[in-house]
Amino acid sequence: MGELRQLVAQLQTLLPRLRPPDWDAAVAFRWRRQQSALGVQAWLEPIRHRSEVLLEDLHNIEEQKELLVRNTRQFVECRAANNALLTGSRGTGKSSMIKALLNAFHPQGLRLIEVDKSELLDLPDIVGLVAPRPERFVIFCDDLSFEEGEGGYKALKSVLDGSVAAQTDNVLVYATSNRRHLMPEYMRENLATHTTDDGEIHPGETVEEKISLSERFGLWIPFYPFTQDHYLDVATHWLIRLGASRAQARSARTEALRFALERGSRSGRVAWQFARDWIGQHGHRRRSRRSA
Repeated sequence: MGELRQLVAQLQTLLPRLRPPDWDAAVAFRWRRQQSALGVQAWLEPIRHRSEVLLEDLHNIEEQKELLVRNTRQFVECRAANNALLTGSRGTGKSSMIKALLNAFHPQGLRLIEVDKSELLDLPDIVGLVAPRPERFVIFCDDLSFEEGEGGYKALKSVLDGSVAAQTDNVLVYATSNRRHLMPEYMRENLATHTTDDGEIHPGETVEEKISLSERFGLWIPFYPFTQDHYLDVATHWLIRLGASRAQARSARTEALRFALERGSRSGRVAWQFARDWIGQHGHRRRSRRSA
């Protein structure tokens, strides 16, 4: 009996002790986990200084914006909505879109919980923590991908739709990834693909397993590389937003193209970085979003 008690005590130190959140401290939170002498402690850390990006700052992704705004509006209005997987090229606005949605909908009760891939095993605890709350929670997993055998993979599947205990109508998962199926895909896996007598194609078990996770997202929203015109449009927007005149923004186009060429990428992120660099060089004070 003594050995059993000792084993139970050891197991309890591995389970996270949850600190009660301060729900009034912020509208965005980050899940934290820490190992100490008392065991594992986990809590929702308020994000008091969140991104100020707005939906109108996001250019050349109107179709993606429309889908996510509609889905999120349904969610905050307590109507049926889907988990969403945003995939595609880096720097095209996937993460910014989620942040902008929070800024648009938090007055209607939307809250954001950012969860790192390494903490996905705690997803059932997070869902259980927020289930009784009146707010609507988006669990945000940024730059998500898995290697074979990672535990967070099955935890995410469970929260998306696999476990009865994990389901609650005030939680959605929005994830961004460079991979459509969230896991690396290898040529050798295609060797297991076979066809039936009538010619129907059946992927092998490994491929099916990888597809099964992304299929649990009701919305697949692809983001595409920027053209040169798209890049210049976004750079112009941010230059003006940060304090440049329209004439100055037009005159900076050649510099913006050179900046992108040096980085080997034309993306919304590079356009934002160029605008900050140009504004800093030319002595403009950054215009606060709250005073703009």
